[in-house]
Amino acid sequence: MPRFLLVFLAALTTVASSWHAAVDAKVVDGLRVGFYDRTCPEAESTVREIVNTDTHNDATIPAGIIRIFFHDCFVKGCDASILLEQTPTAAETEKESSANGFTLNGLSTIEAAKSAVETLCPRTVSCADILAFAARDAAVAAGHPGYAVAAGRRDGRASLKSDVPGNLPGPSQSAPNLTRLFVAKGMTQEDMVVLSGAHSIGGAHCFMFSDRLYNFSAGADVDPALDPAYAGQLRGVCPPPARAGDPQSAPKVAFDARTEQRLDGSYYRELLARRGLLGSDHALVEEPATRAMVEQMAKDDALFHRRFAEAMQRLGMVDVLVGEGQGEIRRDCRAVNGPQQEVLQSFPSLF
Repeated sequence: MPRFLLVFLAALTTVASSWHAAVDAKVVDGLRVGFYDRTCPEAESTVREIVNTDTHNDATIPAGIIRIFFHDCFVKGCDASILLEQTPTAAETEKESSANGFTLNGLSTIEAAKSAVETLCPRTVSCADILAFAARDAAVAAGHPGYAVAAGRRDGRASLKSDVPGNLPGPSQSAPNLTRLFVAKGMTQEDMVVLSGAHSIGGAHCFMFSDRLYNFSAGADVDPALDPAYAGQLRGVCPPPARAGDPQSAPKVAFDARTEQRLDGSYYRELLARRGLLGSDHALVEEPATRAMVEQMAKDDALFHRRFAEAMQRLGMVDVLVGEGQGEIRRDCRAVNGPQQEVLQSFPSLF
């Protein structure tokens, strides 16, 4: 069971004036908004500037960073274990899983943010918090109004490739199975539907949905749930699996071709039009309970933005490491600290 406990709401008055979301920050014991106000007051603005700069140069960055954050939190909790390339055990890390690997986009942005913050405030701001800030800033860069992020996470010292299977949603999972996965992390079915809305930006490689385009069943070559015209477009981009070749060179298709760089409710409208890319996307309209949520989000972008902010805040609380003796503050997000680098996080005074 998740070990976090929701204890109070922190007022949104701490949100920077450039944000306009009316969403309070839900916090767990040990996390709080403005955690670095005394020890590294420029941390959040520094991360935001780097995310914005990288997004200006590459519009795919926001989707990539949000995905990294999600994949981190759902495997061992929000401890930046997904960023590790070296651990004391020398075992293969989460980053090397086929669910991550070459499909991770935005790692260099996180590394640049950590480097910049480390220069300003050595051994103070965790990689886990930088990733949480960056995920929020990525959403804002893609058009979300913004939300407060409670901080105080510490970084994990372990990362195992073997921990990934069973902890991340699969591209063909049903809505009940997706719901069970989220509930196991202390989240809700609505959180699952709302966070799926991150698929209004980004895309997927052909091998993640080619089973819907070729040899779908004994009676249908193409998944009949797909809009025929949309299926034809996808088949024009994605070759049959036998001829697909190297997965890394496989074409990539936008989840939402209508507003693929805007985090909005268009994704849900596409689902209702039978243009959901992954089987797990379409699954949301097959179950009455989740379909009702999809219909709500499709009608109201403002509602989606509010629910997305709340779900991202809850996601950022999954199995966090907080307090003295829990984890560490990495100097380099890619490797655990050596013996000479071990430090305790400097907790800001509450007075």
